[in-house]
Order: sequence, then structure tokens, then C-alpha cells
Amino acid sequence: MTAKQATRQLTLTAMFIALVVLLGLTPLGLIPLGFINVTILHIPVIIGTLALGLKGGVVLGLAFGIVSTLRAFGIPLPASVLVSNLIAESPLLVVVMSMFPRLMVPLVTYGVHRLMAGRGARRYVALPVAAVAGTLTNTILYLGLMLLFYALTALDVAAVLGLIAGTGAIGGGAESVVAALVTTPVVLALEKIQKK
Repeated sequence: MTAKQATRQLTLTAMFIALVVLLGLTPLGLIPLGFINVTILHIPVIIGTLALGLKGGVVLGLAFGIVSTLRAFGIPLPASVLVSNLIAESPLLVVVMSMFPRLMVPLVTYGVHRLMAGRGARRYVALPVAAVAGTLTNTILYLGLMLLFYALTALDVAAVLGLIAGTGAIGGGAESVVAALVTTPVVLALEKIQKK
């Protein structure tokens, strides 16, 4: 990698981190539904992973996890009711729930994209499929860990099961569609810019 390419990679990584922080620490990136938040924070992580590679993606996933952890603890905006209930029982479990799924997003996105590209899939197919896979990884792991941690801390799982399932189905579906629609043109545009 030339010095010019390294500078470009570092600049793009910094831009994506700034975008994650902006979206995560303002009302722009998390859409509160009262009981839980629907997020678009995963989209810069997915785009960054596909444009910068796995190393850059993991850095962005870490930034996403840190921002999510801050939000879970009410910094700077109040946490959702479900997360607040869990924090009262185990702050450590909330940190795990906020970090682990976010770190898995770039790994799954990168892996699915490589698998599809290795099998000859066209870019306009591989990119949205990888974006959906990364999005569903975030949704399923986050909500799945929330449900598991509710059970482990003896909180009322039955009372929240419907909320979590509904959020996963509706929110996760909407997040996946948005990620697929946004990721493909942005990654293709970034690739054109990087080739210049």
C-alpha cells in the first residue's frame, strides 16, 4: 500500500468513525420507539467494512460498540426502557450486549461478501446481501442477548418477549432494507473514488 492509499484509508476510517459518533450520540442514529431503539448506526460500519476491508471494519465496529455502550448508560440521551431495566440488574451484561453484536457486524459482513464474491456473484448482488447479513447479525445478536440476559438476571422474560420479537421483526426488517439500499451505491461510489 502506497503512502497515498494509506492516507486515504486513514481519512475514510476517521470519517466513518465521526459518522458513527455523530449518529450515535445524537437523535439522528437511533430512532426511539419507547421500549427500544431502532438504529441506523450499523450502516457506516457495513459500508466501511466493504470499502476499507476487515481491519477498518473492526475499528468501526468497536466505535459502534463504544457509542452503543454510552447510549445504554444514558450518555447523552436516555436509554430505552428495556436496557434501563437490565442495567439496574447487571451493568456488565449491558456492556457485553452493547459491544459483542457490534464487533460481529464487520466480521459477518466481510465474510458473506467474500463468500459471495468467491462464488462469482456480481457486485450489485454481493453488496446488498452482505449489508443485510451484517444488519441481521446486529439485530439478532443484540436482541437475542437482551432476551438471554433478561432470563439470566431473573427479569420477566414473558413480559418483554413480544416487544423484543416485534422489534426484531419490524425494526430488523426495516434496518435491513435501508442498509441494502444505501450500502450498494455508496460502496460502488467509494470504489470509483479510490481508483482515481
